[in-house]
Amino acid sequence: MNIARIVVLTIALGAGGVAAYLVRQPETKPGPAEPVAQQLPTVEVLVAQSDIGLGQSVKQENLQWQAWPAATASNNFIRRNDRPDAIKDVIGSIARAPLIAGEPIREQKLVKADGSGFMAAILPPGSRAVSTEISAETAAGGFILPNDRVDVILSRREKNPDQHSADLVRSEIILNNIRVLAIDQAPKEKDGANSLLGKTVTLELKPEQTETLARSRQSGVLSLALRSIADVNVADSASQDQPPKRGQSINVVRYGVPSSTTTQK
Repeated sequence: MNIARIVVLTIALGAGGVAAYLVRQPETKPGPAEPVAQQLPTVEVLVAQSDIGLGQSVKQENLQWQAWPAATASNNFIRRNDRPDAIKDVIGSIARAPLIAGEPIREQKLVKADGSGFMAAILPPGSRAVSTEISAETAAGGFILPNDRVDVILSRREKNPDQHSADLVRSEIILNNIRVLAIDQAPKEKDGANSLLGKTVTLELKPEQTETLARSRQSGVLSLALRSIADVNVADSASQDQPPKRGQSINVVRYGVPSSTTTQK
């Protein structure tokens, strides 16, 4: 075999090897372009960095700015672009309602004490805080807790015209749907307890209701009837500001036994 033929054969074998290698390589096709996530417009709002309890004084470490979707940011939220120094304004306020970590700060839930005590700070405008004595027997066995709603019942003993019969005990609901502010000096539940025994209860009353309560304390024994949470917004048939009229029949439940009585005319 001459040299020229060997060279041609070598070149042919090399070209064939290169072609075989290229055939074995997978064909790469351009894939579809990945969709680019659209960035939603956001706004920085002031939120609670940690839980803030009822009556707690707000400190700087309880607050932080957090990005919030602009479309869902309420007008009640405190926005950084509107109030960049809002943290300084909020520090020292008292929480009128609990706030959980991550919850946007709303000024409706805060109040400036301005040197006043806690109860005066959280009391709604136009309302009065009035305390009265209670016991386990007159306060639903201790199952009444702060922020519950109660009816106040006045029970009094009267002489029976019939000297051979026992004295009469008459009861009437004097106040309806009253908010409990505190039991003793506890304005909230302690450690998630489902009952709280105390000797005094502080009620949230209107000015005219305070007079009714003060008169009734001198007339007989006051009891609290716990209302269902489902009945808080239910309108009562009787006025919440005026006691029932004399001669009105009232259903009274004692030890689980219902009975009917009539107030004195």
